Formats: sequence, structure tokens, C-alpha cells
Amino acid sequence: MRKKSLLLFSVAILLSGGAWLARTQAPQAPAQLTIDKVKDNLYVIIGDGGNVAVYVTDDGVILVDDKYERDYQDILAKVKSVTDKPVKYVLNTHQHGDHTGSNQKMLGASVEIIAQRNARANMAATKMPGVPRVSFTDETEVFLGGKEVRAHYYGRGHTNGDAMIYFPELKVIHTGDLFTASAPLVDYSGKGSLAEWPGTLDNVLKSDWDFDMVIPGHGPVSKRADLMKYRDNILATREKVSSMVRGGKSRDEVKATLISDFGWQPTGMGMNQLDGIIAELKK
Repeated sequence: MRKKSLLLFSVAILLSGGAWLARTQAPQAPAQLTIDKVKDNLYVIIGDGGNVAVYVTDDGVILVDDKYERDYQDILAKVKSVTDKPVKYVLNTHQHGDHTGSNQKMLGASVEIIAQRNARANMAATKMPGVPRVSFTDETEVFLGGKEVRAHYYGRGHTNGDAMIYFPELKVIHTGDLFTASAPLVDYSGKGSLAEWPGTLDNVLKSDWDFDMVIPGHGPVSKRADLMKYRDNILATREKVSSMVRGGKSRDEVKATLISDFGWQPTGMGMNQLDGIIAELKK
């Protein structure tokens, strides 16, 4: 086991003990939101849920994700602190409520919301509020105020509807939860896949997208090299667990190895995820 190469992954995972609950259930006291500049006209709002990208154009603002419903007014206040232009579009990276919670209020304010087709279907199937009116299968583009934003579906990972967002003029991408500063969480109820996750990241890394900065679904703004390391560590996890389950190792042995070799925390894994990983990698 190349423990040195897994150091960043393991340290990040140590933070994930309550990550699953934090992402799927709203905590009692929402964290204060902050807004930081990434590059010219591009900002990120951090705190209380997924990272929100704010792209300012002459004709309005394009957001990537919109946190929880309770964050709606604070998001608008943070946008107003950097521009007087209105929000025109929200691109959802996937369906989870810490990334789509303000959708309903955004729609009520005449903001157009766009999501990958599978993400929209997942939202509709579970009767989530704020289901987008516009979806795409492989790729779509938004043009506003002379600027372009692209959304692309590269494959399954966190869910089956994860969209990557590209700001070509700035060489920046937003990954949603395909890359975070914590343990990778596979939502099997949302048809995610640990087996396919490394290949999905390969697809964006080998694509014609020229980027050097990465806004993750959660955590600080990162570099392309950080995304590459995250991909390598997910692959190492997949290969180790696959070898164990195909070799007849027990559930408890797999769990113990994930904890000892990869720094996973039992409270952050969840029954659905651990059992889902074992079932998927037995195939």
C-alpha cells in the first residue's frame, strides 16, 4: 500500500465522520456563508452545504448550485456584494438538497435552472421541490453577457447525474461532489458507482477542457493536480476492495481495511454505502 500517496486522501476522509448526514440532513445551526474571489468575475460562496460558484456577466449572474433553501436570501446578499446584476441561471451539479435546496425560490424569482437529465429524474422521482424545467443528456452551454459556461455529463460516480461545469475563459471547473475535500460518498439510491467513478474523472482529465483550477463540491478551491490525486486514490480504494470481496473477505474485514488503510470513518460510511460498494464490486 502506497500510504504516502494516500496521505491527502486519508487526512481529508478523517473529516468526513458526519459528512453524509451534513450533506443530506440540514444541521440545526447553519454555518455563516462567505464569498471569495476565484478569478476575474468568478466567485465561490462557501459554508452550509455545497460550494456555489458565482459567475458575473454584463447581463446577469450564472450560479452553480444553490445550497439549502434557508440559504437563499444569504446567497442573494453575497451575490449583491459583488454585483448589482440579477441571477439568471442556476446549474445544478446533482440532485442532493445541499446543492439544490434553493431551487424552488430561484424558480419563483424567474431564474432558469438546468440539470443533467438523470439528476432531474431523480429529483422528480423523490418529489423534491424545485425540479428544473430544463435538462440535458451529454452537454449544454449557457451564453450570457458575452460569456460562456458549459455543463457536461462524464459518467457515474457520486450519483448517476453528476454534471461538471466549465468556465472556458477562466480555465476553471466546478466538479460538484465528484471531487470534495472529504471521503468520496457513493449514493447508491441515486445510482452512483464506485466502480465507474475513476473512469468518470479520467474522462474530464483527458477531455479538451483546459483548466488549472477546480472548485470542489465541498472544501477549498483546488488545483488540477489535486483532482488527479483524488482520482488515483479512488482507484486505489476500488481495486483494494474489489480484490477483497472477490477473494471472499467478509463485510467486517472490508470495513476494517477501509478504516485502517484508507482512513474511512464508520459513521461516515453508512450501511447503504458500505453494502452498496461490496455488492457492486462483487460483480
